[in-house]
Amino acid sequence: MTISTTVHAAALNAATTVDLLLAQGPSDGPVGPEFGKASPIGLFILVVLGVAVLALGWAFYRRFTRFRRRAMFAEAHGIDLFDEAAVDKAMEEAGVFDRRRKPFL
Repeated sequence: MTISTTVHAAALNAATTVDLLLAQGPSDGPVGPEFGKASPIGLFILVVLGVAVLALGWAFYRRFTRFRRRAMFAEAHGIDLFDEAAVDKAMEEAGVFDRRRKPFL
């Protein structure tokens, strides 16, 4: 063997070793049979967040529907939409005033 072949083989061996070391992930992380399993509290949190999103969407839909109905009534009768007292009075006289309890949201 010549010196250049030996140097080339040693450099190739060192490069392969470096590549193998870089390709491996850290081995000191959490491992074992319990790693990666979710706890029941995580499912509970997801369910609570889902219920909260649905409740907020339902509350928004109710408010938007009432607003749209009032806006259409005010426009049809030539009343300023932002004059709440006038719109309420006109809707009550027309018999379409919504007497249901107003939502807290």
